[in-house]
Amino acid sequence: MQTSQPAARGTSAPVVRAASPPLWLWLGLALVAVAWPLAWAGPAAIAEHTFFPLWLGYVLAVDGLARWRAGDSLLARDPARFALLFVFSVPLWWLFEVANRSLGNWRYLHPRSLGPVEYGLRASLAFSTVMPALFVTAELWRTFPPFARPITWLRIAPGRAGLFAIAGAGAAMFAGALVFPRQLFPFVWLGLFFLLDPLNALRGDKSLAGEAAARRWDTALVLAAAGLTCGFFWEMWNVNSMPKWVYDVPYVGFWKLFEMPILGYGGYIPFAFEVYAAYHLFHRVLFRRPDAYLRVGSGEWVVGSGE
Repeated sequence: MQTSQPAARGTSAPVVRAASPPLWLWLGLALVAVAWPLAWAGPAAIAEHTFFPLWLGYVLAVDGLARWRAGDSLLARDPARFALLFVFSVPLWWLFEVANRSLGNWRYLHPRSLGPVEYGLRASLAFSTVMPALFVTAELWRTFPPFARPITWLRIAPGRAGLFAIAGAGAAMFAGALVFPRQLFPFVWLGLFFLLDPLNALRGDKSLAGEAAARRWDTALVLAAAGLTCGFFWEMWNVNSMPKWVYDVPYVGFWKLFEMPILGYGGYIPFAFEVYAAYHLFHRVLFRRPDAYLRVGSGEWVVGSGE
């Protein structure tokens, strides 16, 4: 049985809330329940292959929870577009891997030597989960107050010239981090956002710059919450896994929570912004039109949780 709720502001159809959890919620929880203990304590030959099933389980479980609470989710909305998030995620994270060749801020430990082809394929499979994990988490947060409601604050509207200037500054920040990695390494987690988001705004695509011009800040807050949430689980599941990553961060490598220095968690906020900006760029390049699938932004999410 399903129940209808009135549509929220900015929507055109009533919510149809699922009366029972979708099947993929249970499938996701089962994957997590199996992959997590295997990742931490399973035989090495099995443990080294658990990253993707663990994070696929997270994605399915969180998406299923959003569907159960609000009657809508990324997977329920369009399975083909849901799968495309995994594809978009791969080149985006490889960009950061290439940047890290200059930064040297993290490195991977493996239980055995891997050839370049095997490493590339396995790494790409793992990287494919980054974007869907962030966006299902953001859409789940949208089902909870205060993220489900408009949050208005300061209006920032720099105009076309200002947006071009910000994009140029973002490009300079990203490049500067590669040229002076020890001094400017945090700019990797800022520069790409400041480059891409203004360009999205200039094309009329969804952007945080466009939100700020309309005095709306709930999209930024929900993305920040999603970044910190995923960051916690990335670092928590990593700490006892093998393969795993470890950090070498200049100046702030103290007070660790798992392998990550505590101040490093702040980087997950602009990283979530970058993923959002990159998604809309990829969508524009592939489909030649603004995106109507992702509903992280203001006025796009309909809450039907019945709390």
